[in-house]
Amino acid sequence: MKILVTGGAGYIGSVLVPKLLQCGHEVTVIDNFMFNQVTLLDACKFDTFKVIRGDIRNRELITEHVKRSDIIIPLAALVGAPLCDLKPDDANQINFEEVKFLTEIVSQEQHILMPVSNSGYGIGEKDKFCTEDSPLNPISVYGTTKVEAEKEIMSRDNSISFRLATVFGMSNRMRTDLLVNDFVYRAYHDRTLVIFEGHFKRNYIHLIDVARVFSHVIEKFEVTKNNIYNVGLSDANLSKKELCQLIKKEITDLEIFENEFAKDLDQRNYIVSNKKIEATGFKPN
Repeated sequence: MKILVTGGAGYIGSVLVPKLLQCGHEVTVIDNFMFNQVTLLDACKFDTFKVIRGDIRNRELITEHVKRSDIIIPLAALVGAPLCDLKPDDANQINFEEVKFLTEIVSQEQHILMPVSNSGYGIGEKDKFCTEDSPLNPISVYGTTKVEAEKEIMSRDNSISFRLATVFGMSNRMRTDLLVNDFVYRAYHDRTLVIFEGHFKRNYIHLIDVARVFSHVIEKFEVTKNNIYNVGLSDANLSKKELCQLIKKEITDLEIFENEFAKDLDQRNYIVSNKKIEATGFKPN
């Protein structure tokens, strides 16, 4: 298959693109390399790999390469609540408007596989699992743009949306701002963690399993298409306190403190069911 990955040199793309190439696909990446990252060097050994430095807001460029693709994976985005709050106009344009444009130029035969975020659930009901049918209540610019983008993607046939849990794990384009990565980094370097509203829960997924779920649905597209899937670890609906205790098992001299007088800027608090994707045969490793 010929696959176009926008933002393919980022945190997820740096792991996903080599996996797609190893599976025998032809992969074209469009990325603006805004962090001057050199994350796809390993992919250059494949004759089936092509990389283009460009911005997804260059609609002529996007249109040209969409025409040549069987599958489009739009990873390009401003990711995370802090960055989107800082640049709300850019977030809306990149995370939503350009996805909407993509749905307007693809043919019905082409496939779109898009990761969004289960942050769209916002604040869930206590002890009640969020499923793909649960109401969405995004509480950030980031969550809102992803919810709106998902609506556009799922308004057409041959599309799949992944509502990713909080991703963690190593990447050539490393992110230490993600919750697990941030906590581990601080625990290792400072031997101290100060948490806010430690009872807040969310779900988690390893980066390698994110790459695997894309390959899974490509192989089983006819039975998985036209669906939204939560993608996370079913045994990892954890509070921040519980996450800290898991880290303490590895860094035994870690000190954990909870600030009871401050609020977390990220007010997400929910637990998630991943039964729908698991029913297709996908299990995180």
